[in-house]
Amino acid sequence: MKKGDIILCAAVCIVAAIFALIFFALKKDGKTVLVKIDNKIVDEYPLDTDRKIVLEHNTAVIENSKVQMIESDCKNQICVNTGKISKRGECIVCLPNKVILEIR
Repeated sequence: MKKGDIILCAAVCIVAAIFALIFFALKKDGKTVLVKIDNKIVDEYPLDTDRKIVLEHNTAVIENSKVQMIESDCKNQICVNTGKISKRGECIVCLPNKVILEIR
């Protein structure tokens, strides 16, 4: 690699890092979590109230203005391993059970 190639790569990396920081810094905290089952809205809960949400195949918990899927009867457990979410637009999806938790 030549000196110009290294400079170009560094510049692209710096610009990408700046855009990533701006994107994540501008994401706002959500106010509610929307629960959808089979793409139908089932309920909506405020994030400022701690509670346990028990669904037919899944269980979620709202704590400290964050929501997390803590239990599911699906095989792969991806929804449980997603972790906590709290920013607008973030989702937890359980495909086998067709459950979506979406922050609004």
